[in-house]
Amino acid sequence: MIDRLDHVNLRTAQLDAMIAWYEHILQLRSGPRPGFPFPGAWMYAGEMPVVHLVGVEQAPPTADNLALEHAAFSAKGLREFVARLQEAGEAMRLVRVPDMPLVQVNVWDPDGNHLHIDFHASEADGLDFEEFNTSQIKA
Repeated sequence: MIDRLDHVNLRTAQLDAMIAWYEHILQLRSGPRPGFPFPGAWMYAGEMPVVHLVGVEQAPPTADNLALEHAAFSAKGLREFVARLQEAGEAMRLVRVPDMPLVQVNVWDPDGNHLHIDFHASEADGLDFEEFNTSQIKA
């Protein structure tokens, strides 16, 4: 029986930019990675390598051509996260999930991969969602 999702693997032609984005925007850290014969990085949330980046020479297809539409993370600290996105000039879209106490912050990494970061709805009290909805995708 499946216990949990272990990681997401992303191929990228801009490895350094992707590492920097995942470190700065999502505050994951680059950590130990097996000695594979190709470039890459493992990005950690706590002790778990949740995003595996694989460096490739040619850019893979854009996210809108893929069957996997997004990956999601759960988090705490909604206001701090939104402030970090605003400071970095990142596109975002905040969504209240119907019938669940969740707020999603939708973001796109430098390759255009769609991610949403889920927060408990109580963290969104007093936020004007329209203020934070910028739909331009940085790809």
